[in-house]
Amino acid sequence: MSTYTHGHANRGKRTSTYQIWEGMKKRCLSPNCKAFKNYGGRGITICERWLKFENFLADMGERPFNLCIERIDNDKGYFKENCSWVDRFQQAKNRRNTRFIEAFNKKQTIQEWSNETGLSYYTIYLRLRRGLSPEKALIN
Repeated sequence: MSTYTHGHANRGKRTSTYQIWEGMKKRCLSPNCKAFKNYGGRGITICERWLKFENFLADMGERPFNLCIERIDNDKGYFKENCSWVDRFQQAKNRRNTRFIEAFNKKQTIQEWSNETGLSYYTIYLRLRRGLSPEKALIN
């Protein structure tokens, strides 16, 4: 008989929701985790309530297909009001090293500008690196 009561980690099989929760805990609590320096090592915490999987599940619900957990404010920890389920594209926009370009009264990532203009990411990146203004870098 399993000691788990939530049904998300039975007989060695873990649901994707449980795996997300485990990964969050590792990143924030385990100094041996490769990603610890970017999470627990820089002060990203998990609320005490979420240290128990059942509470995390009650607050966040099941992981929707192809979505990841996202901290809305990248400098705050994991707690209900600061987390949501998002796709990987949306999640990438919230990274500390994501570069936003402001042009034509809009602020977007290079990838978003690439999608909008039809120019490759690399073309825009190189043009900006060469010193072109954002507007000139984005013109076909």
